[in-house]
Amino acid sequence: MRVLHAAAEIYPWVKTGGLADVVGALPQALVAEGADVRLLLPGFPAVQAALQEAEVVADIGAMFGAARIRLCRGRLQGSGLVAYVVEAPLMYGRSGNPYLGPDGREWSDNLQRFGLLGWVGAHLASGELDPAWQPQVLHAHDWHAATACAYLAAQPATPVRSVYTVHNLAYQGLFDAADFALLGLPARFMGSSGLEFHGQLSCMKAGLVYASRVTTVSPTYAREIAREEFGCGLDGLVRARDADVSGILNGVDGAVWDPRTDSAIAAPFSAEDLSGKARCKAALQQALGLPQDAHAPLFVAVSRLTAQKGLDLVLSALPELLAHGAQLAVQGSGDPALERALLGAAAHYPRRVAVRLAYDEAFAHQMVAGADAMLVPSRFEPCGLTQLYALRYGTVPVVRRVGGLADTVLDLVEGEASTGIVFDDATGAAMADAMTRAVACYRDGAAWRALMLRGMAQDFSWGPPARQYMALYRQLLDAAPV
Repeated sequence: MRVLHAAAEIYPWVKTGGLADVVGALPQALVAEGADVRLLLPGFPAVQAALQEAEVVADIGAMFGAARIRLCRGRLQGSGLVAYVVEAPLMYGRSGNPYLGPDGREWSDNLQRFGLLGWVGAHLASGELDPAWQPQVLHAHDWHAATACAYLAAQPATPVRSVYTVHNLAYQGLFDAADFALLGLPARFMGSSGLEFHGQLSCMKAGLVYASRVTTVSPTYAREIAREEFGCGLDGLVRARDADVSGILNGVDGAVWDPRTDSAIAAPFSAEDLSGKARCKAALQQALGLPQDAHAPLFVAVSRLTAQKGLDLVLSALPELLAHGAQLAVQGSGDPALERALLGAAAHYPRRVAVRLAYDEAFAHQMVAGADAMLVPSRFEPCGLTQLYALRYGTVPVVRRVGGLADTVLDLVEGEASTGIVFDDATGAAMADAMTRAVACYRDGAAWRALMLRGMAQDFSWGPPARQYMALYRQLLDAAPV
């Protein structure tokens, strides 16, 4: 089984969210299941620096506005995975965020930058760029690689099958329809049944329309995006492809997220010996400037600060939470208004609330390990990885019943099956009630410990999802052998 994964991010080199974690872990899990897996990545500086034993396999030349494009092949440092890297210094040789410039705005040539990624993906899949290796399945991730499915479909009688994974339907890669010509696709691909979306060009639709199969990163989210409430204007298309859409829950990379071996946290711990978690809590409180109070329940949120993530609900419920003697810590960045509101709360409650407006992977580990409870009150959540990390670290998740959160956390009402606190309505009152229930459980030491241990006993490793992807690939190949 030969599979090519195309994506814009990969942990630990380029990361803005959970996409990077998935691309960093899933291919290795597929290799463990016997697949021959290779990656296709843009030549961002960090990726190029990580590519070892690099050799040029194709001199592509000038296209998409870049004068010099080459395709290199090598192995990623540490992982051993074979990766193809699109070397285009004019397009990818930029530091910082892969999508945004220093002014916080999207790069003006993003359509060309990621159109090139899709073009290379399709032509690599067809065997044109590396005759020594051709995949049977092209697996594209999110809008950045979605055009690969369209370019593949534009090739006559290609035997290669494609899978498109939606990591977040809200980020669709929308561009001016007049720029369609920059992609070099046949004109028929720019219509309502193609990439056109309400007068714009949608890269997301390239995957949703032209992939052989579409997956999302949790079963519940696969059902939700077929509804108007969660479909972001694409629910009709999702319903039309209902038989081709399925959800496979993301996993957790146990080599990165393991409280027994995590070098980023203050002390190791396990389900058999939780003593180190108390040391992690004390160290986190100290680092945040909060009183080192072992009896104060410490709630944290590690998140992008966007409307999707529901941190405004936490702010609405904050007075009630603090009235119960709890502490709150937030790490993340995003919407300026939400950032200001969180900083305002920290200034108003300097000994009770701490806010870090930054992306800090190591400190995120410390937050997950040191907290008592993890808040994930999302309005929608394709999968969510934070609650999975929390469960693994004995940190009780408090989540809204949507998407992957609904698939991974069971509420206290489930009794001996429960692993967290779940609420339904996206309101401050529902958030406050959920946190109040969490504090009440925390005060019952035996009940809280049992909840922690049930969470730590869950298996969200990448093995089961990898086997589901392998089964999906086999279905495609059985239907149209390569």
